[in-house]
Amino acid sequence: MLSKPIERITFNPDQCGGRPCIRGMRIRVTDVLALLASGLSFNEILAEMPDLEYEDIVASIQFATRRIDHPVIAV
Repeated sequence: MLSKPIERITFNPDQCGGRPCIRGMRIRVTDVLALLASGLSFNEILAEMPDLEYEDIVASIQFATRRIDHPVIAV
């Protein structure tokens, strides 16, 4: 079973400007998402960043999905 994204996504104000990172490493969630957006497969990303695990990529996607899934209130 995959772990919850909150367990893999970390925030440290002294690292990467406080941006969300993977498991305390200096690999930002945005780095992973940018590689996916550029068309790389999970396997290609894992080869490019050997410290990552499959679950880290899934957690990045889940994290991003939860961050943008909020209501917009029009006034």
